Amino acid sequence: MTPEKLCRMLQRASRSFGFLICFLFFFTVSTLAQESSTPPEDSTAGWIFRWINFAIVLGAIVYFFGKAAPALNTQSEEIARKVAEGARAREAAEKQRAEVREKLAHIEQEVASLRTDAKRGAEAEAGRLKALARQEAEAIERAAQAEIAAAERASLLELKALAARLAVERAEFVLRKELTPEAQASLFQGFVSELERSAN
Repeated sequence: MTPEKLCRMLQRASRSFGFLICFLFFFTVSTLAQESSTPPEDSTAGWIFRWINFAIVLGAIVYFFGKAAPALNTQSEEIARKVAEGARAREAAEKQRAEVREKLAHIEQEVASLRTDAKRGAEAEAGRLKALARQEAEAIERAAQAEIAAAERASLLELKALAARLAVERAEFVLRKELTPEAQASLFQGFVSELERSAN
């Protein structure tokens, strides 16, 4: 039964009780006028007053419930709305809790995967650094060998120049030692005669 139907039913009941109370009041007054010998509590009028009192109290209760029904209806709607909101919030919390549990269940796998990826990446980086170091060492070695070869060539040239100079100096020394003025004159004569022959 909805609160609106209950409210209408209580309003009809309060009208009916109002008529009943009026009827019982007039009936009691007429009965009181007829009875005078019995004690008032046990007389018909006493019972009628009890029923009237009961009807008044019941009517008042029905009346106040009729007046309070809209407020109770609003309050019950508010309670129903809050219950629905609570149910939605609980469903959202349960869903979030399930997601967190699922993430926690997969977190060990993700950590293991991250460790494997990190190890693989570190190994690849170490390999790349080793290859780079090897290339640099080879480049340095080639540059050093080129410098050594250039130094060898320069040393050989310098050594040849030194040897030539020493040979010239030695030859000059030998010539001075062995070349006397007679030998010089003879050589000079030979040179002049050679010139004369080439001129003719």
